[in-house]
Amino acid sequence: MKKKKTWALIVTAVVVCGISSFLYISSHPKQPRSQATNAATNALQFKVTQEDLVSSIEVKGKSSYQKETRIYAPFTGEIKNWNVAEGSQVKKGELMFELDATPLKSEIANLQNSLKKQQLETDLSKFKAAGATLDPALAGTSSVSEADARQRFADTEGRKIQEQLNAVNNESLQLQLSKRQEKVEQAAFMAPEDGIFLFEDSAKIPQSVEESVRIGKIVDLTKLQLVCTVGEFDVFRIKPEMPVQVKVEALKQTKLQGKVEKVSKFAKSGTDQGSGSAQFEVTISLEPNTQLIAGLSLSGTIETDKKPGAIVVPTLAVMHEKDEYYVMLQTAQGVERRAIEIGLETPEKTEVVKGLDVGDTVVLQ
Repeated sequence: MKKKKTWALIVTAVVVCGISSFLYISSHPKQPRSQATNAATNALQFKVTQEDLVSSIEVKGKSSYQKETRIYAPFTGEIKNWNVAEGSQVKKGELMFELDATPLKSEIANLQNSLKKQQLETDLSKFKAAGATLDPALAGTSSVSEADARQRFADTEGRKIQEQLNAVNNESLQLQLSKRQEKVEQAAFMAPEDGIFLFEDSAKIPQSVEESVRIGKIVDLTKLQLVCTVGEFDVFRIKPEMPVQVKVEALKQTKLQGKVEKVSKFAKSGTDQGSGSAQFEVTISLEPNTQLIAGLSLSGTIETDKKPGAIVVPTLAVMHEKDEYYVMLQTAQGVERRAIEIGLETPEKTEVVKGLDVGDTVVLQ
């Protein structure tokens, strides 16, 4: 009885092993075909198209006033009255503020007195010199001693030196007087330009000022600009007059037109040292817009090149080997390598000058 059970177990085990082997052998040869099918399905395909191809550079920066006229205090003094307020419109030649010129006028009077006194002293010195140089014969003497002659010579030379010193002092006093008179004329300060006046610190309107200290500025709201920087690999692609599409970060629906006004020929200070890429300043003028003010964050797209009606493929489908560019072209017989000549390149699209036609399909495996 035990032998029958043993043989039954052996037969069962053999049958199970046979079935497992059959299933494994049957499924194993089909695996490569499945992988090939998946690879074909996963390949990316792109159509060759014809479109306008634009090469551009993205920049970011802040808006600023293109024209700013800074206002400096003409001299130190108290402000008698302000005729302008923060953000007020001013016209060229219009009174902005008036300084108290009393201390300056006092200095002018003192300088004028000093000049007058110096002139009187000079006249007195000349009068004395004329009396000292009278002819000895007319004075009742027939000769002059050697000591007197030496003294007379010394006095004459001394007077010449004193006259030279007086002339220098006179010139210095005249210059000081002229400068103070010019400052007094600026006590009633007139606007040098048309525009909007902005205080240096709008929270603290000055009641007294120091000479040459900046009080504020006059800006032209109709002329704003975007000042940005680009790297050394982009600076040579940018030229004046190139069009720029500008977006205002705070106003998503606002788009502005601009153009490149100036490209700096010198790297920004600090970026021209070390191994990092040097940065160059680019100035872009902006079209007038009532919502545009200084200090806004802007982003711009500088159009550096444009090819209308170009035959293009996605840049990621273009491969490079030594001096040859090529793509993998889908044909009726399968996928084949096709050499191409390229033109304008952008991060997204590449112009194909030779090797492909519109409607062809390229494959990225």
